[in-house]
Amino acid sequence: MFKNTHSSYGLVTIVLHWLMVLIVIGLFGLGLYMVELTYYDSWYRGSMDLHKSIGITLAALLIFRLAWRVMGTQPKPVEGSSKVVNKVAHFAHLLIYMLLIGIVISGYLISTADGRAIEVFTLFSIPAIDLSVENQADIAGKVHYWAACSLIGLVTLHALGALKHHFIDKDKTLIRMIKPLKDD
Repeated sequence: MFKNTHSSYGLVTIVLHWLMVLIVIGLFGLGLYMVELTYYDSWYRGSMDLHKSIGITLAALLIFRLAWRVMGTQPKPVEGSSKVVNKVAHFAHLLIYMLLIGIVISGYLISTADGRAIEVFTLFSIPAIDLSVENQADIAGKVHYWAACSLIGLVTLHALGALKHHFIDKDKTLIRMIKPLKDD
């Protein structure tokens, strides 16, 4: 029930998936809101601190999720699915992970460009690494923005693909990411 099987995702993978979906969408929305604020807005500093703290939480979940994926079983594609579609889906998943890694790293580089640590919910700090890259915050900011926009676009296609599997193909692709299924 907790671990993946050859036919279904386990509860750990399912919870990680949906938790990360909520965090990514929330961070994207907060990020869009933040760039519209000016230095004198009352929420300017608080929104950045919240974005950074949740971003570090996302980074920790991403590391755990990747480790869980590497160490565990991965369900096989649903029976009757196209090999081409399976290859495209596999590539899309890899690209989603790569974009998430790029977003997390670029976010860290933006936040620590001035040499200050990242305070995580005022509980602990992630220290800055002095890279001495000229215009680090600007370069990392562009990477962060475009990777986030690309991720949202790709995740939208991913969600549409899941809905296609559910409503048109009528297979278990979406269902097995909602609840653990018994092995067939």
